[in-house]
Amino acid sequence: MSTELLVETHGLVKEYGNFVAVDGVDLRLSEGEVYGFLGPNGSGKSTTILMMLGLTEPTEGTVRVCGHDPTRDPIAVKRQVGYLPENLGFYGDLTGRQNLQYTAELNNLERTAARARITDLLDTVELGGAADQPVAQYSRGMRQRLGLADVLLKEPRLVILDDPTLGLDPTGIEWLLSMIEELSSQRNIAVFLSSHQLHEVQRVCHRVGIMSHGRIVLEGTVSELTSQSRGAGFSTALEVRGGRGLRDALAAIEGVTSCEQTGSRLSVESDRDVRAAAAAVVIEHGGELVELRSENRTLEDIYLRYFQQD
Repeated sequence: MSTELLVETHGLVKEYGNFVAVDGVDLRLSEGEVYGFLGPNGSGKSTTILMMLGLTEPTEGTVRVCGHDPTRDPIAVKRQVGYLPENLGFYGDLTGRQNLQYTAELNNLERTAARARITDLLDTVELGGAADQPVAQYSRGMRQRLGLADVLLKEPRLVILDDPTLGLDPTGIEWLLSMIEELSSQRNIAVFLSSHQLHEVQRVCHRVGIMSHGRIVLEGTVSELTSQSRGAGFSTALEVRGGRGLRDALAAIEGVTSCEQTGSRLSVESDRDVRAAAAAVVIEHGGELVELRSENRTLEDIYLRYFQQD
């Protein structure tokens, strides 16, 4: 993966009167990287995206996108960045092909080359058979596919996707996630993915940033977030026959934060892998270990646990 930075922000702040929507955000995004941008409604995600696109001006801090300042040179940014908003705006009485031709004209693309590219993109997003149907007849999934073709028309270096799987059926979601992986791995396009679908983000994103009250409160790979997030870590389940004082003995293991027992089942939460120590404790206390299972934290576990405690 290239190390060239396409997005770089330092101390990014956006205030609306006395309300601070974005409060000191630092972001880095390199070519070919897929970055998941998460957070509840009102956390500052959309405002951050608007500043990256040059659609609103920062109150403080700096932002560079593809080497340009979006506030001073928004046209240069738009030439290299594709943006797929949550609510797509196409002309319903025009066909899919005609909508893309209109976009090509707005971007001053050479007509002959644009026509060939439009045909290729419609095939890529599997709309070749519906290219000459009015968009008003398109389903939500077909509109999303057309939206992605529209974004890719100008061959961007960076694609910003705002909840792109919203309203899609499982087949459409699978197709879109596969396309995101292809953009990253085969075309070296950076993808900035703002989403509420945590399991989808976990599948395709190299790194994740979680926003809360205008700040990035957690950032890193999913495994890194496990160690950063409060209360997160390792979860170990044991099924035991016999033994005495196991709950207290397991709770005393270094790194264990809690231990609960229900009949023969014990659930151990810890900030490190304690499986070997837990097995040894069971044997030392006269128990028979029937089952030991370690459960990795998912992004949803980390996200929900953080905001429950926050």
